[in-house]
Amino acid sequence: MSTGTGSGGPGVPDEVWEEFLRTSADGTAEAPEEPSARAREAAARLRARPAEPPAWRAHTPVRPRRRKGWYVAGLVASLALLVVAVDPGGFVGWSGDDGPARPLAQETARPEQAPPPEPGGRATLAEPFKGSPAVRWADGTAGITVPAAEATGWMTKTEVARALARTRDFLAAGSLDPAVLRGGRPEKAIALINPHQPDMKAFVSTALRASDADHDPLSLFSRFDPAQARVVGDVVRTRGHLTYREGERGALEVTADVTYVYPVAPAGGGDEVVRVIVRRETVVSWDDPAKVKTEKGTLTVLSHRADTTNGGCDDPTGYFRPEFGGGGSGAGTSGRTVDPYDRTAPLADAEAGCGTATRS
Repeated sequence: MSTGTGSGGPGVPDEVWEEFLRTSADGTAEAPEEPSARAREAAARLRARPAEPPAWRAHTPVRPRRRKGWYVAGLVASLALLVVAVDPGGFVGWSGDDGPARPLAQETARPEQAPPPEPGGRATLAEPFKGSPAVRWADGTAGITVPAAEATGWMTKTEVARALARTRDFLAAGSLDPAVLRGGRPEKAIALINPHQPDMKAFVSTALRASDADHDPLSLFSRFDPAQARVVGDVVRTRGHLTYREGERGALEVTADVTYVYPVAPAGGGDEVVRVIVRRETVVSWDDPAKVKTEKGTLTVLSHRADTTNGGCDDPTGYFRPEFGGGGSGAGTSGRTVDPYDRTAPLADAEAGCGTATRS
């Protein structure tokens, strides 16, 4: 009776032992070893032991799931970027903090409605435009839009572009120059006026020397009496634009319609701040020197008019004289009310006399 052992020793089958002897004769270095009795008993006990249940706190890794949430988050982020691109100011409002007033786009034509009321309270030395639509306007010449140039009349496209830029320089020299605002003589602006225009030469000379109802320099220049008021800071807010067309004798005729906002305080000190608002329309022409006597680089003033809030009323002195002590919007005598920030109507349609400003 075979017990699974042969001549090779206990536990080694005869056929395995015979194979070993045969390969050993061929020079094979390795030979199977007979397991010890202890090893055979341990292996038998492991085979007989039943499988243990998994531990109570054992962790079994699960197959990862696809994260669809990233696709949702990506869609939300894309929508948010679209909102910012379309209305960058509106996105700020979602956080509950409006932040600084969002600047307006440049004005390229007369607006169809007046600007809405601006919250924020009264003007201060630190925030002189607070509570005014001008808080969203641009500074200085940046608020005066110059249109694209095209060849017009006797001028080429390049010459028109140069004339438009010089027209804006004329406005800046008469309405934004710090020295002129402090009551100085507008020499740079005068230098740009055609010296061969006798009526204009006489007007400027008389208006700056002895102002009266017919010779008021404030229709063309902005000046404050340094003994009565001082401009707050070094920024004047503006809004307006230039237009042009071919005028008489092929001249380039340029019209400037601009509103200037000047924050001022009493000359003697104090922290009261009021605003003087001036809307000024100036029409000039750049004449063909072959047809009109002129000097290169100078313009001819065809017309000029202004409508002023809180600059003094019916008492030409050659200077703006704002009211302080609560009278900043002006006490009207004609019974009409005026919104100085409303640019929807042509300035030529404004009524003469003094009215009451609805805001400043």
